[in-house]
Amino acid sequence: MRQKIKIWVSVAILSAVFHSGLVAAHGKVSLESDVCVRNVSGSMVHLSTYQPQNDPEAEYCTEIPKEGETLWVLDLVDQALRDMPIVIKIVRGSGKALSDTVTSLYSTNHSDGVIKGEFNLDEGQYTLLVTGEGVPPLHYEYPLRIQMTNYQEAFFTAAPYIITLLLLALFTDRLLKRRRMQQ
Repeated sequence: MRQKIKIWVSVAILSAVFHSGLVAAHGKVSLESDVCVRNVSGSMVHLSTYQPQNDPEAEYCTEIPKEGETLWVLDLVDQALRDMPIVIKIVRGSGKALSDTVTSLYSTNHSDGVIKGEFNLDEGQYTLLVTGEGVPPLHYEYPLRIQMTNYQEAFFTAAPYIITLLLLALFTDRLLKRRRMQQ
């Protein structure tokens, strides 16, 4: 009877571990909790990037899985941003270590609130700078990581599977020891 209870408990634990890993997708979240949204003084912008040659349905924000052709869409959520000139720059580096401007775009015609573009970046870190030239000017930053392994994210993704494997090994070991003792 004890063995059956332990088996059911382990099945429940495994189910919970595997189920919780399925809800980590970007999905449909509110703007306030979306990691791709930047908010400055109540004015919001949303960045989406796509690599249709690799995965036609995947949407990325700042972690872009492969180098190469990447389409980007900047949604100007706030109506006031749609009426001002917007400067977009992609700069090599991140944080205080910014260097060369890779590309730039000046947009004055975006009444629909959407600015689109395309870039082709090599592996590394970049920063997408968005500046609304209003009074006062609004400045947004998106750090871009192109084809770089995020080891912290990889660890947290793999941790439930590793824990499950270790628990299975532990339960199997104890079960085998009990069977040897009973014989």
